[in-house]
Amino acid sequence: MAATAALRPDETHDPRAPAFPPPPVTARPIDRAAWIAAFRQVRNETERRAAPLSPEDQQVQSMADASPTKWHRAHVTWFFEQFLLREHLPGYAIYDARLHYLFNSYYVAAGPRQPRIQRGMITRPTMAEVAAYRAHIDRAVETLLSQASDRALEMVLPILEIGLYHEQQHQELLLTDILHAFAQNPLNPAYDPDWRFPDAAAQRGQVELRREIAWIGHTGEGFSFDNESPRHETLIPAGRIDRALVTNRQWLGFMEDGGYAKPELWLSDGWYAGPAEGWEAPGYWRRDGEGWATMTLGGQRPVDLDAPVTHISYYEADAYARWAGRFLPTEFEWEVAARDGGLPDAFGLVWQWTRSAYMPYPGYRPLPGALGEYNGKFMANQFVLRGSSVATPEGHARLPYRNFFYPHQRWQFTGLRLADAA
Repeated sequence: MAATAALRPDETHDPRAPAFPPPPVTARPIDRAAWIAAFRQVRNETERRAAPLSPEDQQVQSMADASPTKWHRAHVTWFFEQFLLREHLPGYAIYDARLHYLFNSYYVAAGPRQPRIQRGMITRPTMAEVAAYRAHIDRAVETLLSQASDRALEMVLPILEIGLYHEQQHQELLLTDILHAFAQNPLNPAYDPDWRFPDAAAQRGQVELRREIAWIGHTGEGFSFDNESPRHETLIPAGRIDRALVTNRQWLGFMEDGGYAKPELWLSDGWYAGPAEGWEAPGYWRRDGEGWATMTLGGQRPVDLDAPVTHISYYEADAYARWAGRFLPTEFEWEVAARDGGLPDAFGLVWQWTRSAYMPYPGYRPLPGALGEYNGKFMANQFVLRGSSVATPEGHARLPYRNFFYPHQRWQFTGLRLADAA
């Protein structure tokens, strides 16, 4: 989610094309200026997304799954200091060792950390002090990129690249987390009063999937996270996937038919999670007279019945598919259909739940050291989402990208499309 990303995502673009300019790590000769420009653009995009928020906005933590904006800004900065500067910039001195406890997230090998649920208690350092921390690390990283030998950069650039994509992930979280916080405020504040959800493609019909052995995963070209590899063969059964995403109008039909109250539609855990959380509609929907309104980054607005449904859990998506007499696609079926160009809204609107459990690909090996904790240790009890969302920074989404969340979570821009067996 780079500096050219629009907060009002009404322009078409190829989300698989990087929005920042670095060549692949393997490209030679090394273009230092391009990597410095990439670093600056990603870092500036974080600040651009935080700019509309007051110090009070940036401090709030509305639930355990969300983090304060100030924490996001500091954590991604800690990441560069911890994994890049400490090891690879000769003579580098830690800016403030106390910050490593406050802004480590889940890297056990990197040391102890503030409990996640207590990140909102970190009133100090102040927003201005976090900005100073960011500026210090920015200067140090640019010094490293300018002065390191070509041989040293062979070790530096892969870590830098992970750091850039890591910061883009937090740029998306910055928006979804502040949306959740604002949804708790009776004033219904807007992050950006001019923000609007982009229009979905007007597509009908289905993508035909033929029975085949398909190659799945990262091709080896360009960046990837470790959970996208190794590339491997998977059986794709014959079937069909909808070109269009499920809309709010269609979801309202599920609601009006009593979908939230029919136990035969729900997985057992979902049936208990719904009442416990008070689910009667997608996240952020609120009754508005005889209709429904929803909280958005532009404030509270009437539900757009033609827009894709979003802020739904896996449990809800699975229940809707059962109600419709259909299925969620597997992540592999989704990848084949999207690769062949059959899913016009694969990217840029909502992450799409699949029925695939988040598990390692055959032969998967995590990265060495603490960075091996990035993905591998979460490969249990979660489900895979594919595509990208309206909050995903431009250039971040890629075809084999595997997002993952627990089945009850719905504060992200999560939706669905349906599939049929042959």
